[in-house]
Amino acid sequence: MEIQQRDLFELDSPLYADVHGERTVAEFPFFALSKRPQMTPMVFENGSARIEINPSKTGVATIYDKEILLYIASLMAERMERGEKVDRVMSFTANDLFRVTSTNPSARSYDMLKASLARLQGTQIITNIETGGEGSDSAFSWLLKADIKYIKASNGDRRVKKIEVMVCDWLYRAILQDKRIAAYHLGFFKLGPIERRLYELAKFNCVDETGFEIDMETLAERVGCATDKRGLEHFKRQLRVVAEDQTLPEYEVRLAEEKIPSARGGRPKIKTIVLFSSIPIPQLDNQTLPLFD
Repeated sequence: MEIQQRDLFELDSPLYADVHGERTVAEFPFFALSKRPQMTPMVFENGSARIEINPSKTGVATIYDKEILLYIASLMAERMERGEKVDRVMSFTANDLFRVTSTNPSARSYDMLKASLARLQGTQIITNIETGGEGSDSAFSWLLKADIKYIKASNGDRRVKKIEVMVCDWLYRAILQDKRIAAYHLGFFKLGPIERRLYELAKFNCVDETGFEIDMETLAERVGCATDKRGLEHFKRQLRVVAEDQTLPEYEVRLAEEKIPSARGGRPKIKTIVLFSSIPIPQLDNQTLPLFD
């Protein structure tokens, strides 16, 4: 069945500004990294922060589903920049979402969009992390409402009018009150799952020329990878590929190893340190260009 999109009025799209991510959502592993359904709960604990994520009937929302939240956050940020009121309910076209995320606007893409919206609405999060100075002990979903509205043509084809969503209070406060947002490079949407998480952590932690460093085990937790022996071995292989090919836009990744002496005098333990740094933006020199007759 052919699905088409019509011109619409009273929409929050199209997006004219940069794609923006929110720091709290970027700092922690809120999303499954695999496209295969994650049907078991995900739990993250680090210091005082705790997150429990319970799947919907089709699994936990994935890092690819997060593209929708990035798009919505970007629309909100754009409206804030213009000094306009930002509602929790946002309306946009699928075509504009596909344009921003470099997605081919096919019938299959619409089906995948519908599935993503369902996972974002169905995934349940319980966390003690506060946004806007408020928290909650109860579960919340990323989207309280996710509706694909369409009209039916005389030939029976469905024509999508708009997508309307309502974001949860937790995310709404993070964007509008905390305002810890940053522009993402559009190359983000071409990255794989682990690369996306590495980019996000670099984006919000490389605050000066020195960058930041983190041990591999802690980084694996923050990314959302398995931290058992097999999981860490896989993660290290992925890090080596990223470091060798330098696949992250805007940031460089390097690995270093430290030997930790054994307390019993045996073989030292090898500790892997991951170092992130910003890639300097090329500067034009001040030489005077020659004039042409």
